[in-house]
Amino acid sequence: MKRTIKKVAVIGSGIMGSGIACHFANIGVEVLLLDIVPRELTEVEAKKGLTLESKIVRNRLVNEHLANSLKSKPSPIYSQQFASRITTGNTSDDMAKIATADWIIEVVVERLDIKKMVFEQIEKFRKPGTLVTSNTSGIPIHFMSEGRSEDFQKHFCGTHFFNPARYLKLFEIIPGPQTATEVLDFLTDYGSRFLGKTSVVAKDTPAFIGNRIGIYGIQSLFHLVKEMGLTIEEVDKLTGPVIGRPKSATFRTVDVVGLDTLVHVANGIYENCPTDEQHDLFKLPDFVNKMMENKWLGSKTGQGFYKKVDKDILSLDLDTLEYRPAKKASFATLELTKTIDKPIDRFKVLVKGKDKAGEFYRKSFAGMFAYVSNRIPEISDEVYKIDDAMKAGFGWENGPFEIWDAIGVEKGIEIMKAEGLEPAAWVTEMLASGSSSFYSVKEGATFFYNIPTKSQNKVPGQDAFIILNNIRESKKIWSNSGAIIQDLGDGILNLEFQSKMNTIGGDVLQAINKAIDLSEKEYQGLVIGNQAANFSVGANIGMIFMMAVEQEYDELNMAIKMFQDTMMRVRYSGIPVVVAPHGMTFGGGCEMSLHADKVVAAAETYMGLVEFGVGVIPGGGGSKELAMRASDLFHKNDVELNVLQEYFLTIAMAKVSTSGYEAFDTGLLQKGKDIIVVNKDRQIAEAKKHALLMAEAGYTQPIRRTDVKVLGKQALGMFLVGTDQMEAGKYISEHDKKIANKLAYVMAGGDLSEPTLVSEQYLLDLEREAFLSLCTERKTLERIQFMLTKGKPLRN
Repeated sequence: MKRTIKKVAVIGSGIMGSGIACHFANIGVEVLLLDIVPRELTEVEAKKGLTLESKIVRNRLVNEHLANSLKSKPSPIYSQQFASRITTGNTSDDMAKIATADWIIEVVVERLDIKKMVFEQIEKFRKPGTLVTSNTSGIPIHFMSEGRSEDFQKHFCGTHFFNPARYLKLFEIIPGPQTATEVLDFLTDYGSRFLGKTSVVAKDTPAFIGNRIGIYGIQSLFHLVKEMGLTIEEVDKLTGPVIGRPKSATFRTVDVVGLDTLVHVANGIYENCPTDEQHDLFKLPDFVNKMMENKWLGSKTGQGFYKKVDKDILSLDLDTLEYRPAKKASFATLELTKTIDKPIDRFKVLVKGKDKAGEFYRKSFAGMFAYVSNRIPEISDEVYKIDDAMKAGFGWENGPFEIWDAIGVEKGIEIMKAEGLEPAAWVTEMLASGSSSFYSVKEGATFFYNIPTKSQNKVPGQDAFIILNNIRESKKIWSNSGAIIQDLGDGILNLEFQSKMNTIGGDVLQAINKAIDLSEKEYQGLVIGNQAANFSVGANIGMIFMMAVEQEYDELNMAIKMFQDTMMRVRYSGIPVVVAPHGMTFGGGCEMSLHADKVVAAAETYMGLVEFGVGVIPGGGGSKELAMRASDLFHKNDVELNVLQEYFLTIAMAKVSTSGYEAFDTGLLQKGKDIIVVNKDRQIAEAKKHALLMAEAGYTQPIRRTDVKVLGKQALGMFLVGTDQMEAGKYISEHDKKIANKLAYVMAGGDLSEPTLVSEQYLLDLEREAFLSLCTERKTLERIQFMLTKGKPLRN
């Protein structure tokens, strides 16, 4: 049967329910969000003469929860306009409306008795065949559907979103005793294709997969920190970006999530997993119990493991339970990994460390490896599901079995035994069978060790993706120090940046030109895309700084011209060029997207021309491009200045979109041309598809523009008056004004006496001249140096 999801009903509007509602609205689904009726009036309601029967009162909880969610940062919604897709109501008056829903999601308090009452209500109104799922984080699914009809049980299961629902990719699907196979298949596909998630079918065991392993990891660190006499700053240093984990690492993550949430799940595992070999580890340490008593729950209560006092961050001393100034943590072992770019390549070095850091890694990885090996087949039959859950639910760059592979399976067993631990029997059987790793890559696909068959099987679901890690070497046709060109098949090439933070310097520009040369000679089209954390943070400002400091202005002029010329090649090549941005897409990375034939952006794309932060204007065609886009929108003289001003402010305020959809609002993406992909894993495959479509439709090389309307003195005067007022009001500094005036000169087309049609090259020359003149300014060099050393903009 064909199943489509046009309308979703979400029962329960707390942080999780509102977040789930917003994410369905993100992907264009109509949402009905319901919550209970308040039991009493607020003082404000009473003063207004409202009663408990008033609609505004009856929907107060749901409306407040949704409003708070929409105001929260980071935002749960791609664009505030999408909130109009959500209708609110209450479970007393509006439950009958769920009859029109295709999927009903229960997100009420974690109490079985309350959930069962909600399901009883749902059964009265749902139409047969409607999906019903629970977002429980730990209550066994089989308990919830007891007493429900056959049709209900057939279409019922758990669907566990992780909080925040927009950002964390894990989507655990937990079947009940009677859940139909087609329901599981549909939800797995829908989660991946439409919700942009990593769908993992889990067993109905306590805490499922993600939380079972994740809470084990945190609890083990709670015990290890005391055993080894480490500070919370040291643990966060050791468990953050250095091993491919979020910056919030361990203790800061607990503060953000809430200590009470962690305690609830840990207690659930402790009570419901008596045969777990690490059962005692889930018992809460004394310092956690004391923090719970004190209501030191983290961000929600203003203090947890960390506490902010004015501008200072204080840390909790776990021995005295008193706050003290945070201490900087450093370890010799971590210094050895500074030249290793990829976290996966650091693990071999980390476990060999001779200091406390090395000891910490050996102890923590030994425990984790033993634990995950023993969870098969209890929580999952396959290793990749555990890795997928940890990567998608906890933001790990690599799952535990991938880390074990990186260290070496036999080395992992060695460090386990040194800690008095043993792997599960199937691991030694795997080695005995001739498989020396949990994963292998063959024919461009990832294979995993299948325990029952003792053979390597292909990880399912890869056919919809192009995974660059799997083809990087086998399909490589050219590379240099900054980029690799791969053959994606069907006549389409891919250019993948490999520089630090994917910055764009001379090597990357050389690679772009080489990729276009190859495509024009022997292929049909080009994708510029990668699968790193971010698409590109922009041009290599270190190189610009060195040239400017040495006053090598001719060389700098040539470098900027090469950048501009390369962007124009992206625009005016003989083959379609599709750019696939995601994550941070700043400066030059944004300019590359502006010049593409088509942009296939990930929903989580944070795009902006941020050059003002380092004291310059966009110099790789970005200033030119927005002036040109404004020109294309001019209709009447009274509107022209307003249109140009909007584009000017996009650059002058260094606006960065908080999603791919918001980039349409700032004019950096174009409606009707560029598209958004919700699942980043599908992005390269989708970009390839569009490059091929354009090529097969008969792509024609565009003609360079000579018809760009610029407004000259009319616009320039308006901008200069505006910057004068901003400086007078102390909203901007003198140097900010200088940069803004340079940008104004470029976007106005100079001080021409009347509106004139000019060429793109004319604007590029103005842009390059303005960029170079700003590079001679001491305050610009201070800004660049500050960004290089501190990683944030300087306002001088």
